[in-house]
Amino acid sequence: MSGHSKWATIKHKKGAADAKRGQMFTKLIKEISIAARMGGGDPEGNPRLRTAILKARAANMPKDNVDRAIKKGTGELEGATYEELNYEAYAPGGGAMLIEVLTDNKNRAAAEIRNLLNRSGANLGASGSVSYLFKRRGVLSYDGEVYTEDQIMEAAIEAGADDVVNEEGTIIVYTDPGSFESVLDAMNSKNFATLGAEISMIPDAYIAADADVGAKVQKLIDKLEENEDVQNVYHNVELPESEE
Repeated sequence: MSGHSKWATIKHKKGAADAKRGQMFTKLIKEISIAARMGGGDPEGNPRLRTAILKARAANMPKDNVDRAIKKGTGELEGATYEELNYEAYAPGGGAMLIEVLTDNKNRAAAEIRNLLNRSGANLGASGSVSYLFKRRGVLSYDGEVYTEDQIMEAAIEAGADDVVNEEGTIIVYTDPGSFESVLDAMNSKNFATLGAEISMIPDAYIAADADVGAKVQKLIDKLEENEDVQNVYHNVELPESEE
């Protein structure tokens, strides 16, 4: 199994930042709510909702929070109505960025995203301008100090995973989106505890950045993730170690 996506580093930074800002649960609640609104409140018949709930469980969200988010989505409880927006952009230095937004005010969100991009030296791209550089994949992560790469690889490949890589002590399992749940269920049945589980956008390749460009890209990512409407930021910039 080959390849090095910098996934562990990027997601670790994102996770730490979200925890510090206290926004992780807010973003998960919005995702659960819109999934329930679009596909109904029964996870068995709503794949997007099932995935959102799995992600919430991986983040140790209390079941009551999940249930309330579902009821807000289905209208059983009063709550905001969210819209999905997707932006494609060129980061400082020319790297590709995908920005996923869930908002109750799309005019506010659009203005704020454009402002953040412009102030950082990034440029908004047209629909389709960079999305072709990414593929949607299931991603499971495991602690390399608890499990060996061989342990995870044997179980994951048997379960139908596409790839397994060790990224700086975190073992990452990649799956086809359609196999994500079955692979996760199989790993859980063998008592492998996940650090995280989600379906994400993974770039086909990363581009290198020097220290100056890397600092600008990281600052933009941080600013975007601080925005209450931004759910996810994906990019293909391999940041220098000093910026990771």
